[in-house]
Amino acid sequence: MRLTGAGVGLREFRPEDVDDVLAIIGDDRVTSWLSFDSRDRAQAVEMVTTVVARAQEVPRQEYYLAVTRAAPHDDRLIGFARLALDGVQAAKLGYAIAADHWGHGYATEAVRTMLVFGFGTLGLHRVSAAIGPENQSSIAVVKRLGLSYEGRIRHHVRTNGQWRDSLLYSILDEDWSRATRPTEFPS
Repeated sequence: MRLTGAGVGLREFRPEDVDDVLAIIGDDRVTSWLSFDSRDRAQAVEMVTTVVARAQEVPRQEYYLAVTRAAPHDDRLIGFARLALDGVQAAKLGYAIAADHWGHGYATEAVRTMLVFGFGTLGLHRVSAAIGPENQSSIAVVKRLGLSYEGRIRHHVRTNGQWRDSLLYSILDEDWSRATRPTEFPS
């Protein structure tokens, strides 16, 4: 599977992505915003192996894709985005971009591409994202793309030795359509 957005590509994970994944999940600058503490190389290998295996499941329960810069750049992983199917025509959205690539719009375009795929190809009705209250950059990304604030999930995740709340944002297919965004990838 390969999806193309404005300035980004999304593709399946590959075993050779381990070092690039470790540069994200092993970096405290990134994981301070995520739902888990920094991880080591063995955990990066486990993550990539698990994601590659889950991509083969039928029916597929998650679309965990590597984010790359769009051509003519290389196909090297600079982040990841995930739609975890949850309930009836619903998915949970997650994403992360390597700290060295922050500030270039890659997160916004990766999320936009996942929403196009989710609402168009997958026929989702609802996509939600749980974001740490201090993560203003991520909150700006989802707001920019039309997700609405739903509320606070108290003590939602335990990370960095303490419980952290999450702010819940969501978007429905009708909200996405109303914003006149494309809902399918060109053939």
